[in-house]
Amino acid sequence: MTNPAHPGRMLFLNIPVADLDRSKAFFSDLGFGFNPKFTDETAACMLVGEHAFVMLLTREKFAKLPMADPTTHTLALYCFSVSSREEVDKVGAAALAAGGTEVDGAEDYGFMYSRSFYDLDGHGWQVMWMDPAAVEQGPEAFAAATQDDAGAPA
Repeated sequence: MTNPAHPGRMLFLNIPVADLDRSKAFFSDLGFGFNPKFTDETAACMLVGEHAFVMLLTREKFAKLPMADPTTHTLALYCFSVSSREEVDKVGAAALAAGGTEVDGAEDYGFMYSRSFYDLDGHGWQVMWMDPAAVEQGPEAFAAATQDDAGAPA
């Protein structure tokens, strides 16, 4: 790639689902919308960010090779960010209420907070918030800047 971060770059992540309508309802309950121009009876284009999309595809449309079962094999962890710690908890609760399964409890690193869940097909998802200063500085520099001379949190 001559320009790996060009401004028009978009990300489309494709994942198989057993029941497209059921998956669309699940992710709608989490607050996601879908682009109708790229959604039909075999695929749904879920809007994740300004230039990031998850394509929910029927297994028939997705499969070119035999598929691993996400309930028995780890394929990937799909992570998306939200704007606050409270929103992490809100989305995590919505996922469970919509039929998802909690992976483990909240993970709190101070500068980053997350929850993980499995969707209706067993795909692993993580919703996370990161302090904007940690995003800008990097976690190590952020941690150093938030401690006093004795090494205690400032």
